Amino acid sequence: MNNKYSALQKQALSFIILMGVVSLFSDMTYEGARSLTGPYLGLLGASAFVVGLVSGLGEFIGYALRLLTGIIADKTKNYWLLTIVGYALNLLAVPLLALTGNWPLAAALIVAERLGKAIRKPARDAMMSHAASQVGVGYGFALEEFLDQLGAILGPLFLALIIYLNRGVGQLTSYRRAFAFLLIPALAAMIVLFISRFKYPAPQEFEATKSQPTSGQKFDHNFVLYIIGISFLAAGFADFPLISYHLAKTNLMTGSHLPLIYSLAMAIDALAALFFGKLYDRIGLKSLLLSTILSSAFAPLAFLFSSRAAVIAGLVCWGLGLGAQESIVKAVIASLTGPEKRATAYGIFNAIFGLAWFAGSALMGFLYQKNINALVIFSVAGELAAATFFYLLDHQLKRKAI
Repeated sequence: MNNKYSALQKQALSFIILMGVVSLFSDMTYEGARSLTGPYLGLLGASAFVVGLVSGLGEFIGYALRLLTGIIADKTKNYWLLTIVGYALNLLAVPLLALTGNWPLAAALIVAERLGKAIRKPARDAMMSHAASQVGVGYGFALEEFLDQLGAILGPLFLALIIYLNRGVGQLTSYRRAFAFLLIPALAAMIVLFISRFKYPAPQEFEATKSQPTSGQKFDHNFVLYIIGISFLAAGFADFPLISYHLAKTNLMTGSHLPLIYSLAMAIDALAALFFGKLYDRIGLKSLLLSTILSSAFAPLAFLFSSRAAVIAGLVCWGLGLGAQESIVKAVIASLTGPEKRATAYGIFNAIFGLAWFAGSALMGFLYQKNINALVIFSVAGELAAATFFYLLDHQLKRKAI
């Protein structure tokens, strides 16, 4: 390996770390808020169905619009502009939750936060994929996800502390003060983002010296097979607001305990991302197949048992699945598509993933009110169906390589 290429790798790694720090502060912001949005909506008068619907709608909008923003990013090459605008909306909507007095307004801000993520995600993931191509796509996305999840751990911990310190003022007021605190990491994320922009104005150049993916510039049947599998994965994966709503309603965990267990799940997520990311660079799709099977146990453990030990075990499985989703899932897209259509590929993937997430979240919110056993069956069936498609894709890719 020559010195010039080694220097390029170092620059790519530096870019990944900087963007990982952005993710750290941004996850402190919106993942911290996410640990409380379910019970917060409940305190404002929302039902379980509304919580599931709002969570699913936010994810649907946050994912569906990525199809458009991904196409725009590839056509205009304005990756940084879309990333900065998206982060601004994504982050600044969160502290405004402190000013809400009814659940429709809070729901609108939750959806606005997801909208900001829709604007920035394809462009940002495309830039990350270019840099990750220099260090291994699995490892590159995993390292960024690890830093990302450190923020997802710290955010809920800070919120748990704030709620504890404000325990004498009532739950609603303590939640609002916690949301107001999140303005600090939101501003920190924007500062580091601008530093990254000026230090690395053209991250797509990282991949200029790399060989093109075998799939070329088109989306083939392997990409379609992967998208089907991902759709089942998303549909069966419950969002944390519904889980936290269940825990609060059954009094298994309330108040400051909810951010703490969310921090635990995020810690598992971070470690799982690193583990499965490195594993993906070694064994490919088998790593995603393994993580999906392991995560399928989260719904029975989290929703059917009345012990905290079972709930914690369920959240460990949930964290394993989430870590794989945030590292391997994006790495596979980079492996299946060429760089010129990378943002579009991420847009297509995210739009369909979001639609499946929305449908699954809304259905699980409905099933929760009708029959919790049906919710669990639906979740497990979705994860196992996804694992089946990942197995078929892995077999197909092996045949193609022969």
